[in-house]
Amino acid sequence: MRRSGLALVIGLAIAAALSAAACDPATTRPPFQPFPEADTADVAGRVPAATKQLADALRADGIPLSRVHPRDGYIETAWLDARTLSRTHARPVGNGIVRVRAWVDPTIPEHSKLTVETVVRPALDPSLPERELERPAPAANPVVIRIRALLDSLADR
Repeated sequence: MRRSGLALVIGLAIAAALSAAACDPATTRPPFQPFPEADTADVAGRVPAATKQLADALRADGIPLSRVHPRDGYIETAWLDARTLSRTHARPVGNGIVRVRAWVDPTIPEHSKLTVETVVRPALDPSLPERELERPAPAANPVVIRIRALLDSLADR
């Protein structure tokens, strides 16, 4: 192997090692990002405190949570009936059944960005991964309206 080929191989090996080191396989966050249409708010506080604040506000608003991970800044609900906010065991299809997910990320020192998505599944297709079936819930969905009001109140504090 010529010297330039060896340098390329070494460079690729270093890049792969750095890339692997940057990934945290122990995170509780899903492997995907929120939809660009997700609602956001900036709040004071580091990620764990902001995550707890958001989780407390969601619970106080009647939204039951199935996962709360303050260290990772991640919150999730089960599939919920959009009218009653109760967990549903019905097939998650249509605009009447939603799932809420929240990501909390650091911004400027001592502040965090809350990103909350409300998703629906317009159709079922067993040939596709679950995330590919999800779409942002319509703006008129009652849960979307609640989430926007909740984020506005948290941002005003």
